[in-house]
Amino acid sequence: MNGIVIVDKPAQWTSQDVVSKLRGVFQTQRIGHGGTLDPMATGVLPVFVGRATRGVEFFEHAVKTYEAVLRLGVVTNTEDITGDVLENRTVNVSKEAFLSALDGFRGEIQQIPPMYSALKINGQKLCDLARKGKEVERKPRTITIHKLTCLSFDGNTARLLVTCSKGTYIRTLCKDIGEALGCGGCMEELRRVGAGAYTIEEAIPLADLVASEDPGQFLRPVDSMFTQYEAVTLTEKQTLRCRNGNSFSINLPDGTYRAYGNTGEFLMLAKVESGVMSTIKSFFSVE
Repeated sequence: MNGIVIVDKPAQWTSQDVVSKLRGVFQTQRIGHGGTLDPMATGVLPVFVGRATRGVEFFEHAVKTYEAVLRLGVVTNTEDITGDVLENRTVNVSKEAFLSALDGFRGEIQQIPPMYSALKINGQKLCDLARKGKEVERKPRTITIHKLTCLSFDGNTARLLVTCSKGTYIRTLCKDIGEALGCGGCMEELRRVGAGAYTIEEAIPLADLVASEDPGQFLRPVDSMFTQYEAVTLTEKQTLRCRNGNSFSINLPDGTYRAYGNTGEFLMLAKVESGVMSTIKSFFSVE
């Protein structure tokens, strides 16, 4: 089987747990996921099966959207509610003050990755060092918060909708918003509701996949992740050159395209420069 399945990841499962389970469901070792979710998080986890795994590298850079609950006044070592509580602070924040604080977290911002993360420094995972009680200096990274909306606020908790770039830690965002307000905070809930072209409405609960007698019915074609690019159908001659790994002349403006063979098969993600099309990544079946 080949394709992408959009899993609604359950809480307390790691992303790799989901992949390991689906190896048995789809009966293949060639499988991977498109972006790690913390165990406490739920929601959209694209899983790439078979030949579709060639697309994982592109999906890592996809924009993600999350619904998160920020708990004000609670500071933990992991920056989320699962960690050890370091401080409980008094909260006296109006909705107006809260909304005003959000203004400083939109657009390009600097974020220091949390110690409890899988990032490596000098070959060691930060989370492994943190569990040993060690803390090391982490350099701030530039991330982009495309959208940051307050869905609800009751004085102690806020539900946020966040659309962000790769590398964003939502729990760190929650902690930093809390610090900006002077009362501290941590992430209480997290649900990914969008990743690239895929939304929570089309995600399949993991339990349904495991129970299905026909899991292949849930697989989406790999070209579904490239819908932002224009589709182009090649001639028979161009198709042959593509399959042989050769570039060829084509009358198209410079840019990135989805290229299909003359029989309709998705062949490759391609680029055009100065009237010449070449392969970025091929996805055709080998006959």
